[in-house]
Amino acid sequence: MEFLSVKGNQIVNPQGKSIRLRGTCVGGWMNMEDFINGYSGAEHTLRVEMAEVLGPSKAEFFFERFHDHFFNESDIEYMRRLGMTVVRLPLNYRHFEDDMHPFVYKESGFQRLTQVLRWCEKHGLYAILDLHAVQGSQNVHWHSDNANRHGLFWSNANFQDRFVALWKEIATRYQNDAVVAGFNVMNEPCVNNRSGDLPWNIYKNYRPAWDLMNAVHRRVVGAIREVDAKHIIFLEGDRYSIQFAGLEAPFAENLVYSSHNYTVAGFGPGQYPGTINAGPPRSSGPEHWDFERQESTFLNQEGTVYTKKHNVPLWVGEFGSVYNGLASEVPDRLRAMDDQIAIFERHDAHWTTWTYKDVGVMGLVVLDPESEYRARVGDFIKKKEQLGADDWMAWMPPTPVKQATARLAQQIYDVIGDDEIERDFSQTCFSAAVLCFYTSALMQRTYARLFKNSSEAEIDRILSSFSLKNCRVDERLTAIVKKHCAA
Repeated sequence: MEFLSVKGNQIVNPQGKSIRLRGTCVGGWMNMEDFINGYSGAEHTLRVEMAEVLGPSKAEFFFERFHDHFFNESDIEYMRRLGMTVVRLPLNYRHFEDDMHPFVYKESGFQRLTQVLRWCEKHGLYAILDLHAVQGSQNVHWHSDNANRHGLFWSNANFQDRFVALWKEIATRYQNDAVVAGFNVMNEPCVNNRSGDLPWNIYKNYRPAWDLMNAVHRRVVGAIREVDAKHIIFLEGDRYSIQFAGLEAPFAENLVYSSHNYTVAGFGPGQYPGTINAGPPRSSGPEHWDFERQESTFLNQEGTVYTKKHNVPLWVGEFGSVYNGLASEVPDRLRAMDDQIAIFERHDAHWTTWTYKDVGVMGLVVLDPESEYRARVGDFIKKKEQLGADDWMAWMPPTPVKQATARLAQQIYDVIGDDEIERDFSQTCFSAAVLCFYTSALMQRTYARLFKNSSEAEIDRILSSFSLKNCRVDERLTAIVKKHCAA
């Protein structure tokens, strides 16, 4: 493997040849997520409940064997067969540092990551190391392993110190590993949550704190460069990698900027090309979506505009479509996905799909519906759907619980009577707090008890459902990815 670097708006090898990064993200592995893995709530609180119910030893066995089965050499081999050149590895800081022992690094996490990098090196697949969940949480959502709805990273100097120190440690350990394409220092920051305040632009006067974000970028890049002058560093915009207007101009060599490009066309419900009937918060009602609309949206996004202005590479770090809604609409979501990648290719953007593997939502590879794990947790997943515990799945059919929650949110909004509040976002945040945080946490012990009476051998067999050989490949989706990887 050869070190990659930035030259103008291109990523190049040492010979100056342009290299296109095309691949996927392994969400749900070293940063578990509820909708990907089939449980509820945040990962770190689930681990506590599993230890309470199963006992510490068996719970630790459960998670270790899960990680072993979920992503290993066979998955890397498969990615290369699809023609991928890169895999993005989302990481949770808790694998590398304990909150009770700050600045002391856990060898177990680095050993697992290093083993995967050796496999990537063996098969010629670059890896991007992505800190998906940082100390204190950089946003208020489940994917930063947040269990309290507060993004405390931005208002806590200790969390920031630990974040910078961890990246310096990672860079020190992997400074000579060319298989690492680069360091994605923070996934989907949302600086407006710096005081634990309400998320997103729930008020009409939302203002990103650009000075704070730019200062954190400069500090972490500077710390990495103290020990590693070679690797690319990937920086994301504010508000979940959407806003870039206040980012300062590129201030160091080998910087690539990353936007996340989830669009209404990939989620529905509705036809594509045609009318998409997306409700709040993504749109105000029915809209026509087709290739031209997707291309116009991409070209006008702040990340695209920023990288064009500064002549630096753009990496679409996450995007995707969902396939667990109405079966009749799956072809629409696939067509939307195909067009979206074609647009990235037309405009020379690097890309990684979200996500590689899950229980049956949007993965290139999904669990077999007849697998032991699905049989064990199938009723639990149905309860999550009835309760709306995976709160972001706005495309799923309404249920009595979700409708009742929406009515209560509307009543609260009506009583407050403040037209500076964004009604749709207020409703979304309320349902997330009630269903995605409170209800999901309440369900975690129920999930843990599903495995209470299982032996370690049984647990290992059940979790082997996540091994590639036991999963189902979404042939239609992988055909699209393979086609564009061969471009």
